[in-house]
Amino acid sequence: MKKFQTRILTIGLVLLGMLILAGCPPRESIEKINRDPARFAGREVTIAGRVTNSFGALGFGGYEIDDGTGRMWVISENFGVPGRDARVAVTGRIEQGVAFGGRSFATVMRQTQRRH
Repeated sequence: MKKFQTRILTIGLVLLGMLILAGCPPRESIEKINRDPARFAGREVTIAGRVTNSFGALGFGGYEIDDGTGRMWVISENFGVPGRDARVAVTGRIEQGVAFGGRSFATVMRQTQRRH
């Protein structure tokens, strides 16, 4: 009987893990996004890397991430802005042709989540 309960618990945990992972947006390389931004436009994706530049105040700003394959600016509203050299994973929607902070960007990510 105990063996049966252990097996059911194991199967339940595996299924729960699969459900959690299925809800996560796919992690993409910045190079792949920059190579074909139209393919990712409007989609929610995750990128991860080191912050190379940042600016902002009162929870609003932008920062640039380098994942080793390329760089991308992330617009942050209500999430704060990480400091230079911080390692972050960010989820957001890819947008094209954005003006922000007096600058124009061809492709950016508008942040929806962040994990340190």
